[in-house]
Amino acid sequence: MIAAQKKRETRKSVQQSAWITLDGGFAARPCVVLDLSTRGAKITVDDPGVASAGFRLAFARDVRAGRQCTVIWRSGKTMGVRFIR
Repeated sequence: MIAAQKKRETRKSVQQSAWITLDGGFAARPCVVLDLSTRGAKITVDDPGVASAGFRLAFARDVRAGRQCTVIWRSGKTMGVRFIR
């Protein structure tokens, strides 16, 4: 029963360009969303140092678009994020 509760949510492979928006929208950095679920995403960035613990992830450069995220794991240029709000 515990294993069933821990089962991962289905992820959809998207391989789509997106933007990480930092500092209230003044610093947007490109990224690629590798896969996506309703609760989070796996992304790659050119410079993993630019993504702090929290940022906005959007498929458009518009500051108002996207979802607020928190980083839950990192491996090189790839990271997993969880959507908050």
